[in-house]
Amino acid sequence: MVKIKEPNSKFIKIRCPKCKNEQITFGKASSKVDCLICGKTLVEPTGGKSKVKARILEVLE
Repeated sequence: MVKIKEPNSKFIKIRCPKCKNEQITFGKASSKVDCLICGKTLVEPTGGKSKVKARILEVLE
C-alpha cells in the first residue's frame, strides 16, 4: 500500500482593505496578486508562504 502525501498549502479568501473586494488566491503564490478592482497589491511572494497584505476571511479546504 502506497501512502499519498497531502499538500500543506491551501487556498485563502482575502478582502482588499481599500475597496472591500473579495478574492480567492493560493497560500503559496509564486507571483504578485493585485486587486481586480482597484489594483492594490494584496499578496507578495517570498519563496515559501506568501506575504498577505489583506484581511484573510477564511481558509478553503
